[in-house]
Amino acid sequence: MGQNYQRMQQTSDIILGIDPGTNFMGYGLIRINGKQCDMLDMGVLMLHKLQDPYVKLLHIAKCVNQLCQTFHPTELAIEAPFFGKNVQSMLKLGRAQGVAIAAAMQNGVRVTEYEPRKIKMAITGNGAAAKEQVAEMIRRYLNIPVELMTQKLDATDALAAAYCHYIERQKPFKTGKAQSWKDFLKNNPDKVC
Repeated sequence: MGQNYQRMQQTSDIILGIDPGTNFMGYGLIRINGKQCDMLDMGVLMLHKLQDPYVKLLHIAKCVNQLCQTFHPTELAIEAPFFGKNVQSMLKLGRAQGVAIAAAMQNGVRVTEYEPRKIKMAITGNGAAAKEQVAEMIRRYLNIPVELMTQKLDATDALAAAYCHYIERQKPFKTGKAQSWKDFLKNNPDKVC
């Protein structure tokens, strides 16, 4: 695990963010106490030296399971695969994402998926922002000392997913076009007493 590795007691909400990948998987954890939000840990799972694609998936599952066992997150915010021209890359990325989701769900963690543009928009106000811009904004939002920002950008992308989820949770209503009260209740079960 990363620099701030410590066993956490479940006294507040913890969001695990993941930037999935089969060469590098970024992860970041934030703790929410009321309106206060701070980073617990961040890091990158290095998979690029492993040749067997199934061994890579096993390492992803073990890492997510270990993060869940150590920090006890209540929610996972994961970056959705983006549609590109290379179909093989998309398939590999989808597998990595699926394994991470399954490992989190086995630990009772709720999952929310966000498109990369939505995460960038939430963090920087620009859906086409560069990874470096996202990293700097996350550093400022979470008051991360500059010396801890030596991680690969996959880690700050993961923190950005978690922070995006934190922002989305604060919105009074989930987005969606409800045509009736029945639709509203179905789309917003957390708003029902």
